[in-house]
Amino acid sequence: MPRLRGALLSRLRPDSAFWRRALTAGVTRGPEPWVRHSPPVFGVLFAAALPEVRRRVEQTLRRVRGPRSRVADLLDAAEVFATYGRCITEALLLASDRGYTVASRTRGVEHYHAAAAAGRGVLIVTAHTGGWDIAGQVLGVVHPAGVVLAMQRERDPEARAIQDAARRRAGVQVVHIGDGPLDGLPLLHHLRRGGVVAMQIDRVPPGMRSREVTFLGERWRAPEGPLALAALSGAPILPVFTRRLGFLEYEAVVAPPIRLSRRPTEAERDRAAAAMMGAMERFVRAHPTQWFHFTGEGPVDGPAARRGAAP
Repeated sequence: MPRLRGALLSRLRPDSAFWRRALTAGVTRGPEPWVRHSPPVFGVLFAAALPEVRRRVEQTLRRVRGPRSRVADLLDAAEVFATYGRCITEALLLASDRGYTVASRTRGVEHYHAAAAAGRGVLIVTAHTGGWDIAGQVLGVVHPAGVVLAMQRERDPEARAIQDAARRRAGVQVVHIGDGPLDGLPLLHHLRRGGVVAMQIDRVPPGMRSREVTFLGERWRAPEGPLALAALSGAPILPVFTRRLGFLEYEAVVAPPIRLSRRPTEAERDRAAAAMMGAMERFVRAHPTQWFHFTGEGPVDGPAARRGAAP
């Protein structure tokens, strides 16, 4: 019985293939009112069906915006799941043949121009925030030539295949990392050709080293990957975070570039890690319900640390 319950809960997780197939079918065949208005309902159902994940989201919200009433926690958590449902649905909608396009705008685009001026490529650091799954299209406002997204492989291989197919149809290039030490080589080559690579910093992929920083007032693990790529390539690190504004409408918020020398000291790496996580902290504090932090990873004494993640 526990095994059956575990299998059922696995299928109900918001990142499962079951829901991706259901969403794909709804996006492909559903009428526009259904496509526009049903995703928040499914998002709230996720929250109700997955109490452990909901508790993680509520804990993250308390970290970000401080303690509030139980009702406020529940309402904000529901908004996180509802926004997640909207974003996933809209990513699949953009990859369909229904003719929809994304409307995007950018704040701080001058920081991108400053980062790109040297011609060494640009290493964008971002997170699982509203619009992260279509970041290649949203960030196209910042870099019209396109962005290569470096992403940790999803838990469910079938769900990953569904989402990767949708990304390819939408013209988004994805490189999966976390399987081995050579995963980053294509990213390094792309940067050395003057390209743009985007990496997510709110989770540390398996096998990647991390560096301790202060984030949301706690000891937190920041991934070393962006720091290593920046040092090897000479590309500046550019924090860019996205948020959903409305139906197929997104905004990219660009922070000032962070530069590392080709042979940085440990102190320089510490400062760069603190700067990129500081940019993320400012964004999530301003938009707490736009951060989809379902895993609970990050705190030094959190789940990843207890599994023995690399120091």
